[in-house]
Amino acid sequence: MLYSDGVEFWLDRDLARLWAQWPTGSSLENTLSYLVGPILGLLLRLRGIVCLHASAVSIDNRAVAFVGSEGAGKSTTAAAFARLGYPVLCDDIVALVDCGYEFQMLPAYPRVNLWPDSVKLLYGSPDALPQIMPNWDKRCLKLGEAEGTKFEERPLPLGAIYVLGKADAASAEDVEMISQKTALIMLVENTYATNFLDAQQRAKEFEVLGRVVATVPVRKINRGKAGVKEFCEVIQRNFASIGSPSSHLEH
Repeated sequence: MLYSDGVEFWLDRDLARLWAQWPTGSSLENTLSYLVGPILGLLLRLRGIVCLHASAVSIDNRAVAFVGSEGAGKSTTAAAFARLGYPVLCDDIVALVDCGYEFQMLPAYPRVNLWPDSVKLLYGSPDALPQIMPNWDKRCLKLGEAEGTKFEERPLPLGAIYVLGKADAASAEDVEMISQKTALIMLVENTYATNFLDAQQRAKEFEVLGRVVATVPVRKINRGKAGVKEFCEVIQRNFASIGSPSSHLEH
């Protein structure tokens, strides 16, 4: 993998070892920002772990994931829950472990990456959080260091998935129940590093996600004009009403 700034990564054929090098104009810090995101996400995919392009938090000892298109507010929603005291499992890449009887979500790294407009929405100023890298405007919420925030270090059973819709919708009060077929399409559209998968790996992904939507509630929700706290409260109330994951079985 070669990045435009000259940072390079290699994986061996057994997917057991990884190497990196960076030019003199870059740094270890910059290289690590690639490593803990897209590079390890790719490694998980090649090892057969299905990953969603999503963020996730812990509510009542279950993982709740937020998926959606670019700019839908996945990281912003996770950070908003963090500010309310809910532990965050992961940001940007959600790894699903098939345990046979349930799907568990793996914790990633104690941080949430946010664009300045999201930082301003949550903290009142785009400069309230430090930059990830000096030459990149994205900011980093360091979980456990920022006041009141927590990182969830335990793998947790997947309790629900919320597909984030349009941020300019009129209302966020209605959480839409969607069919398993629609949910499967939405999840397939939001899997990670699919360009690197062969036909067999892609088929396995469909099979795994098919079982996910059959056992885990998937809902669609619009943030609309609601404030971030109100939006989180809508999700909290809906999640509390769902009950056990096996009870949803919609067709």
